[in-house]
Amino acid sequence: MFSLFGVEQHIQLMNSFRLVYRHILAETILLIAIFIQIISGIKLFLKKKKTVTGFFEKLQLWSGLYLSIFFVFHLAAIFMGRYFLNLDTNIYFGVAGLNTFPLNLFFIPYYGLAIFSFFGHISAIHYKKMKHPIFGLTPKKQSILILTFGIILNIVTFYGLTNKFKGIKIPEEYNLMIEKKTNR
Repeated sequence: MFSLFGVEQHIQLMNSFRLVYRHILAETILLIAIFIQIISGIKLFLKKKKTVTGFFEKLQLWSGLYLSIFFVFHLAAIFMGRYFLNLDTNIYFGVAGLNTFPLNLFFIPYYGLAIFSFFGHISAIHYKKMKHPIFGLTPKKQSILILTFGIILNIVTFYGLTNKFKGIKIPEEYNLMIEKKTNR
């Protein structure tokens, strides 16, 4: 979301956050937590895939599976970029494919489904766990509101990550990721 304020501001924010999440202890804890999420998500999917019935049960199951798959590919890409390509895995790394045709035909659904799955998963769990109305909204309406918020946030996020849908100019060092050749 911080990309709405511009690329430089996003990079400054990420550099601040990196002081915490790239600390060896914090990064180890994060990776263990994500690894547990991947394994448990796949196990739950395999265990429950034939028994789910309602919309929110299916949403929880499928969004959990997609998030597991997304985590595997996302982490592989980040570590490949950081350790093998020696790139700064900042906003440019994340949006190079998103702002390059025809790669964006893959990356728009890839990132879009990740954000949707995150909010879909929360929405489904909320539906399952919430028992009481809030501000006159039933748990089902609350869950639909969470899902709707996620869809709106998805669009706003793409708006920021594409410089208001005009595209972000990707620095030359990231061209190897998008197979873009420059003339020298």
